[in-house]
Amino acid sequence: MAASKGIATINGVFKGKDIISLNQFSQKDLMLLFSYVPEMKKIATSQTPSKLLEGTITTLLFYEPSSRTFGSFNASVKRLGGQTVDIINPQQFSSVVKGETLEDTVRVFEAYSNAIVIRHPEKGAAAIAASYCKEIPVINAGDGIGEHPTQALLDLYTLYDTFGRLDNLTGLLAGDALNSRTIHSLAAGLSLFKKTTVYILSPDILKFPKDLLVSLRKKGLKIIEITDETDIPKTCNFWYWTRVQKERFSSVKEYEKVKSQFVVTPLLMKKYANKDMILMDPLPRVKTIDTRLDRDPRSVYLRSQIRNGMYIRMALLGLVLGRL
Repeated sequence: MAASKGIATINGVFKGKDIISLNQFSQKDLMLLFSYVPEMKKIATSQTPSKLLEGTITTLLFYEPSSRTFGSFNASVKRLGGQTVDIINPQQFSSVVKGETLEDTVRVFEAYSNAIVIRHPEKGAAAIAASYCKEIPVINAGDGIGEHPTQALLDLYTLYDTFGRLDNLTGLLAGDALNSRTIHSLAAGLSLFKKTTVYILSPDILKFPKDLLVSLRKKGLKIIEITDETDIPKTCNFWYWTRVQKERFSSVKEYEKVKSQFVVTPLLMKKYANKDMILMDPLPRVKTIDTRLDRDPRSVYLRSQIRNGMYIRMALLGLVLGRL
């Protein structure tokens, strides 16, 4: 499966490509995608009818729970005049219950649609699904503890829109560094840019995967692992906070020990944040950020970050389906 079409690099051409990993992207690919976001934002905010995806159907095949990713993909297709086939929890409400394999499931929906967006609890499942689909593109909406490329794309765009660059940035990635596919993908995206430093704050049992750490350092990303809030530098351009993922623990007792170890409070912001930084969270917010910070102008998770998710997915769909 490793040689499937799902891992093809973008190389300036999105049409028909599977979107499985940030490793497919170059700086130029990101900038090309970003160049279409203002147009997508205008369509969405002005409520202008669009026919960009008219005549297309996208299957949303979600084996794991989702609200933002599922909702924004759904809204993205419909904002652009397309339609969706919504398959939520197929292991409970489809022929998967009868024992249908992933291969047969994706090949069935390949026959019905122009693209498949898949979320699956197993790492690598999106690439495997892509290898089965020979005629339409597959987009990874999260594969277990692997990657979440479209989340990283919206996060990178949020940083780019805020600072006007993606190089020479210093960031803090905090929380479940072991299991957070959003941290994994964002770090991979940042590794494309020079003079970028990330501090990774996590409990000892949830440290960043060693193989990924080695790989990203080889690409030039400066990674500094820390385990105490007192080690947070005051020079960060952004903080990226993630929840400890209860669903990845086999022991409730172990989860309870670390679920609230790192929480952003007004006091923490006052002590270690600077006035020009931004505070991000891919959500859901579970023991990550104190709600008192929602009105802080530096908090973008419920403002620009969440909205950028729809705009970036609109642009991505338009490119992958060959309409842009």
